[in-house]
Amino acid sequence: MKKFGLSLYLVLDPGLCRTHSMVETTMAAIAGGVTIVQLRDKKAGTEGLIRIGRELMDAMSGTGVPLIVNDDIDAAIAIGADGLHVGQDDLPSRAARDRLGRDKIIGLSIEDEAVARKVDPSIVDYVGIGPIFATPTKPDHKPAIGFDGLAELIKIAGLPSVAIGGLKLEHVAPVIKSGANGLAVVSAICGQPDPESAAKRLSDALKTARS
Repeated sequence: MKKFGLSLYLVLDPGLCRTHSMVETTMAAIAGGVTIVQLRDKKAGTEGLIRIGRELMDAMSGTGVPLIVNDDIDAAIAIGADGLHVGQDDLPSRAARDRLGRDKIIGLSIEDEAVARKVDPSIVDYVGIGPIFATPTKPDHKPAIGFDGLAELIKIAGLPSVAIGGLKLEHVAPVIKSGANGLAVVSAICGQPDPESAAKRLSDALKTARS
């Protein structure tokens, strides 16, 4: 049975994880309240993703926090990851489901209304909606949609959703007000001097926003 929480979604960035490794950053972030982790590294190649992914799976064992691999289904399968996240230019979600089976988590990036209307809830478990703001961690992103765009796409997609794109601590309240289940962050945790404290501040803000 698939169990996952989108409240605080950490997207790992190897370029930012210099002071703390990706494993160290992940474990500190989980201690601070991160509920799901995505391994994203466009430069590592499949073998590189498998290597770090297996380290992460070993470290995360017993935490109850799922590991999602971005885009690379071969790496996700080899790692034994909990799921896969795909974008509009990646492997089609139906093909991913056929290969992964029913027990794995599949997330899909949504950037506009046309895509949101095509999401198949029998295939996709959650949607990542954005970018809310422009962000240097993903320079090839589509135009920013803001919080109004986020709220509209959440309604259209009708699936559990996580907002992404340049989000920081001060954006927690408007993300939750827009109707998202949570927010995905990169630099708000990766590369911070104390990833655990950074995650805890975000987690506490999420609890406050929902109260």
